[in-house]
Amino acid sequence: MDSEIQQYAGDILAHPRFQQLRTFCHHGLDNSVYDHSVAVAEAACQIARLMRLSESETASVVRAALLHDFFGYDWHGERFRRYLSHFSGVHRIAHMHGFIHGHIAADRAKHTFGLSERECEAIARHMFPLAAMPRTRIAWIVTVADKAVASKEMTAAVGGYVSHAYHKIFA
Repeated sequence: MDSEIQQYAGDILAHPRFQQLRTFCHHGLDNSVYDHSVAVAEAACQIARLMRLSESETASVVRAALLHDFFGYDWHGERFRRYLSHFSGVHRIAHMHGFIHGHIAADRAKHTFGLSERECEAIARHMFPLAAMPRTRIAWIVTVADKAVASKEMTAAVGGYVSHAYHKIFA
């Protein structure tokens, strides 16, 4: 892991509630929310370096990126499916994970780690266009880093499923 990530967010990385993210599957069976969050923080830190952001702003980027998916539940699980079953139509869509988890993560991050309003806004808006448009550099960096990392993870996950199916059919 990048030493800069540790420097800016060692308290987050060591926190038991952040460590719990290791138990939640995210973009494929071999990828946890923890793995994804660290990869997004590393990508966001690289972008911040390329943009020559101040140390303070880079720290905010790293902290927001690490906590952008700090929602604290298994969105693939039965409990979340039961939650969604209480809604129908457009209300069900509005309560789907992609639309709500940024705000949940921002609220949890603020209460657990005392993040700034700008950091929380970056977390809440990282799912643009499913969420409101990012308004700050920090928010745009977290959004772009998340999209890049998630795309790579989903491509790998789909490739793994296709390969498994191919071998099952033709082996």
